[in-house]
This record gives sequence, structure tokens and C-alpha cells, in this order.
Amino acid sequence: MVQMSGVGLRYPEGEGAALSGIDLALAPGSFSWLLGPSGAGKSSLLRLMSLSLRATEGEVVVLDTRIAQLKRSGFPALRRRIGVVFQDYRLLPHLSVYENAALPLRIQGLTEARLAADIREILRWVGLLERADSPPAALSGGEQQRLAIARAVVSRPALLVADEPTGNLDATQARRVIALLREMHRMGTTVIIATHSEALPEEYPAPTLRLAAGRLVSHG
Repeated sequence: MVQMSGVGLRYPEGEGAALSGIDLALAPGSFSWLLGPSGAGKSSLLRLMSLSLRATEGEVVVLDTRIAQLKRSGFPALRRRIGVVFQDYRLLPHLSVYENAALPLRIQGLTEARLAADIREILRWVGLLERADSPPAALSGGEQQRLAIARAVVSRPALLVADEPTGNLDATQARRVIALLREMHRMGTTVIIATHSEALPEEYPAPTLRLAAGRLVSHG
């Protein structure tokens, strides 16, 4: 599903390497935690997995595709198979709950007739169907994060990466978000969640990747 060999990443404006010597493999259908303190490189690693960055050294394979050999024209189709959940939600404030969730399918060119049932189903799944016409600003933080999850998974991605999805939530809302992500895993999606929390992996045991200063110090 995801393989990295000798992967490094340097930002053009940065000093030193954001990531160095990363070797890892995520099996199809796996659920993993990505741990490490702020600045350890968690977001950078997820950005490589979600194809928003290219490694500056080493080999990255995502969904059986060698990224270094992928032509620019091939990126959009591959990215559509990857869902991304951000800590800061990144919802579009001028669109309703329904339209935010529908955005990935509209980008794919689906008509209203084809996407309406899927959007209602996904909003029901995250508990937001009754808020379909509301703007994101009318939602609580937990509701906004659940909407962000709905948008990330509505196209049924093979790989789902979540970058600190519970960082702004209280314990109750955090557990609800993790429950949704675990449900996606049970449905066959490969899921990796970055968090600075040590409590969540203890409560929901799963294989763990741990970063420190841009290096993978444990994997298993």
C-alpha cells in the first residue's frame, strides 16, 4: 500500500532535512498510528503519502505506483484514491455542509443525480444529515471535524491519512472521530493517523510508527 526506502525530504527554504533515511511499509488494509513530538516530521511524512510533496531522495511507492516515475498527468487520478483529514478542517466557509461533503465528487464530474444518495449516506454516517444545509461556521469543532472526515472518505479512498485529527477536540469528540476512522479501516481502507497523544494509541492499540527529529525510530 505504502512503501518508503531511504526516503529523505528537504524543503527549499529550510535548514537541514525534514525527513531522513525513512524506511517503512504499510500493508493494505492496515491501521497505524504515527507518533512523535511537534516538529518530528509527522506532517511531512503524511504529505509524502498523500502526494502533496515529492521526496528529495529515496523511493516512495503509494498504491503500487512508484511516485518518482509517475507523470504529472497521472497524479490527479492517484490522489483521488487517497483521503486526507486535516487538524484545521479546511472546510470552505461559503459552502453548506452538504456542498462541502459533495466537493470531491463534483470535482470528479458526477452529476447531482449520481452523487445525492452518496452524500446523504455519508452525512448520516457522520451524524450530520440534519445539518446538511448549515454553513460550517454553525457547527461545533467536533462536527466540523466529522464533516472533514465525510469529505475525505466520500469517494471511498483506498488510503486515508489523518494529520492530528483530534488535536482541537475534547476527549468525547476525539473518541467519536477515532471511531469513524476505525470504521473506515473495518471497511477495508488503509488508515494512518498522526497524533502527539500517547493516550489514544493506548486506548486503541495498533501498530505504531514513531518519529524523532525527522527519523523513524520505531516501526511495529
